Amino acid sequence: MSWWRGAVVYQVYPRSFADGNGDGVGDLAGIESRLPYLRDLGVDALWINPWYVSPMADGGYDVADYRAIDPVFGTLWDAERLIRAAHRHGLRIIADIVPNHVSDRHPWFRAALAAAPGSPERARFHFRDEPNNWRSRFGGPAWTRLGDGQWYLHLFDAAQPDLNWDHPEVRAEFEAVLRFWLDRGVDGFRIDVADRLVKEAGLPDRPVRETGAPGFGSDGPRPQPDKDRPEVHGIYRAWRRVLDEYPDRAFVGEMWVTDPDRFAMYLRPDELHTAFNFAFLKCAWDAGALREVVDRTLATHAGVGAPPTWVLSNHDVTRHATRYGRADTGFVKRVHDVPSDRALGVRRARAAALLSMALPGSAYVYQGDELGLPEVFDLPAAAREDPVFRRTGGADLGRDGCRVPLPWGGDAAPFEFGAGGSWLPQPADWRDLTAARQLGDPASMLSLYRLALRVRRGEAALGDGPMRWLDLGEGVLGFARDPGFACVVNLSGRPAALPEGAPLVASAELGGPAGRLLPPDAAVWLRT
Repeated sequence: MSWWRGAVVYQVYPRSFADGNGDGVGDLAGIESRLPYLRDLGVDALWINPWYVSPMADGGYDVADYRAIDPVFGTLWDAERLIRAAHRHGLRIIADIVPNHVSDRHPWFRAALAAAPGSPERARFHFRDEPNNWRSRFGGPAWTRLGDGQWYLHLFDAAQPDLNWDHPEVRAEFEAVLRFWLDRGVDGFRIDVADRLVKEAGLPDRPVRETGAPGFGSDGPRPQPDKDRPEVHGIYRAWRRVLDEYPDRAFVGEMWVTDPDRFAMYLRPDELHTAFNFAFLKCAWDAGALREVVDRTLATHAGVGAPPTWVLSNHDVTRHATRYGRADTGFVKRVHDVPSDRALGVRRARAAALLSMALPGSAYVYQGDELGLPEVFDLPAAAREDPVFRRTGGADLGRDGCRVPLPWGGDAAPFEFGAGGSWLPQPADWRDLTAARQLGDPASMLSLYRLALRVRRGEAALGDGPMRWLDLGEGVLGFARDPGFACVVNLSGRPAALPEGAPLVASAELGGPAGRLLPPDAAVWLRT
C-alpha cells in the first residue's frame, strides 16, 4: 500500500516549532533538532509550511523565490540536510507549494510594475483598467491601484498578486519548481488554495447571492468566477505527470470546496492523491453530524478510489481544544468573546484524536495538538502579524492565536522554544503543557497521542481500508474495522455500555463494573 494512503502527517509551522539559532523565530535547524521527538511521537511524515524566501507579509505564503530558503529559516543546504535527516528517522517530508500568487517582491511582479500597461511582463498577472467586485479573502477589495491607473488582482493580501495561470510561462515555471524540490528528496507537496488558480475568462463580477438562497456553504448555488474553475484540472493532470516520474511521491490539496462531486474531481486517478477534509474539521461535536460527515466523506472518496484525510486543526483555524469547549462547537470565526470551557474542550479533543486516527485513510496532526494547546486570544495588537487582523481593522483577530510557538520545557517562557525568546508571546500557564512535563505524565495528552500512534502503527485494521458502523444507541458512534478492531466515541450526556472487546487505548478512565462503561465525551479503541 502506498504510504500516503494511511499515513499520519504532522504539520510543522516552522516559525513556531523550534528555534535553533536563538533569534526568537523557529527555523530548519530547530526542526532537525526535534526529529527524534517526532519519530518517537509515531508520525509518518512532516508537512512543513513555506520555507522559501519571503518578506513574510503572510507568514511565508508570499513567496519571492521558490528555489531558495528564507534566511530566517536557514539555507538551501539546511533544507537538504533536514530532508536527509528526516529520512534517516523514517520520516517523510511534504513541502508546501504556493501556486495561486507570489510576493510583490517576486522578480516577475517587480518587472511587471516597471513595465507599461499591456506589456508581456504584466501578462503573467491580472491587470485591468477597472476592477470588478471581487473581495479579498483577508478582507477588503481584491484589487489595488497603481500609479499608472491600472489595478492588479490579489485574492489575499495586496502583497500577494495572483498569477495568471492561462500564461504558459507560469505553468512551465511551477513544473520546474516541482522538479527542483523532488530532485532534493521531498516526498510530496501540499498545494495552497488549490482550487483558486484559474479565474473565469474576462474576470466577470461575482454573482450577488440572495439572502436565503440555496447554495453550497459560502460558494453559492453556481460556480464562482474566482474559484473551482473546470480548467484547473488540466494543471493538476500535468503536475501528476511530473510527480509520477518520481516513485512514491504524493500531493495533498487544500480546497475549501463543499460540493462533494466537485471536490472528488480533484482526486481522480490522474490528478491529486489526497485533499484536506475540511468538512470534518468544521463539524460540530455531535454524533449525528459527525456520522453524516464520515459517510459523505467515505462515499465521495470511494467514487474516485482516493483515501480520505481527517483534520482537526491547522495554522488557519482556531484550535479544536478551544472550539470543542464552546456551547456551539461548530466552526465559527476567530473571535475572542465566545466562552470556552478548557477542561471540556481538552476532554473532547482527546476523544476526537482517537476518532480521527481510527477512521479509514490518513490523519493530520497540527503541531501542539498532541499537547492539547488552546487558542491564544489575548496577544498584544503590536505582536500580531497576520494580515487578516490588519485588513479587517481588528474585527477578525486573525490566525496568530493558533501559531504561538510551542512550549518544549522549563517553567517560564520561552519554554525551551529557543534561547532568544519567541516571536509571539507564550502564556505563562503553558508551563503545565510543555512536552517535557507531559512526557512524564502517563495521563497527559502527549502520552495519549504516543500510545495511540504506537497502537495504530501495529494494527493491521487501521490506516486505509473499510469500516462498518455499529448500532450502540443514540449519541454514541461506534465502528468496526477488520481484523478485530472497534472504536467507540460517546457524544451523549450519559455513560455508554461498551460492546465486547478488550480496551487498547482510552481517552478517559473507563467506569462501571469491569470497566465496561465509557464516560461522556470520551473514546476507546477495542480489540474485538
